Amino acid sequence: MALNPTPIATTGATHTSQQFRMMVKDLARDNQGVTTGLDLKVSALATPGAGVQISDGSAVIAGRVTSTQGYYSAYNIGSDTVSIAATGSTARSDMLVLRVEDPDFEGTRDPATEPIVFWEVIPNVSSTATTAPAGYSAVPLARIDIPANTATITSAMIVDLRKIANPRTQRDPYTYFASGTSILSGTSETWQDFPTGAQWTIAVPAWAAKVKIIFTLSGLALDTGNVFGSLTFNFGGKEAAQWISIDDNQGTAWRRQTYIMADTLSLTDTLGSTLRGTNVILKSRMRTRAANQGRMIVDGATTFIADVAFEEGAI
Repeated sequence: MALNPTPIATTGATHTSQQFRMMVKDLARDNQGVTTGLDLKVSALATPGAGVQISDGSAVIAGRVTSTQGYYSAYNIGSDTVSIAATGSTARSDMLVLRVEDPDFEGTRDPATEPIVFWEVIPNVSSTATTAPAGYSAVPLARIDIPANTATITSAMIVDLRKIANPRTQRDPYTYFASGTSILSGTSETWQDFPTGAQWTIAVPAWAAKVKIIFTLSGLALDTGNVFGSLTFNFGGKEAAQWISIDDNQGTAWRRQTYIMADTLSLTDTLGSTLRGTNVILKSRMRTRAANQGRMIVDGATTFIADVAFEEGAI
């Protein structure tokens, strides 16, 4: 096929449906999926029964029949319901997808009288399936793992398969330079906000599903003896899963060291979801260990850097 000689929005020109599908592909950056983390979420009925409900939202769907088919834009206003067949004596997994069947490429649907984009339940998929069958122009929304002899669909049976076509990200660095001197010594083993100035107020996007934090402490001074301690951070009341060991065995000499740690915190669980759309505190946390013999010193030559990146996901 040759170059199309008439670009979109040319006065007096005739534009084909394929041109618009290719434009959707361009705008979607060749990615398919739902638009935001809240779109087209599958959940149990308000009173669980033989079906599920799908929230409002939109998606872009890649045409899979040919490489020149382009992409489709589809949306759902309000919630919709889809029936799920009961199981018999054996368990079954079904996949619920948002599918396009364009008669220019497949099937015999008439756009004048029949839906070209529709919900489809694909029965008897693998219990680990996460993608639509090959050749399907469809966006997977959920897999429903149904026990044997079951007609009522509950939330526990629904596995969210939604992917965001172009997830949003937000990344910002935060820094702290000490104006005075703070010293941590002893053998307490107790986590402390140290130094107290190394904390920042951070706005959490309402769309964030997780946050990745790279935490760097550069130029920490050590002296008077072997220093044994730990470094971590706290984000909105959640301690990082990881902490870094300050394991120094260099005697009494004055020296400086750099430490880097990183962690990913979910914002979709019970505690994390309450942080979305709020301002939270990110702060440095340090402690000495029982074997410690020296001092940890933060002064004007010490720098703290928190690299904070939020990522959108299905919520």
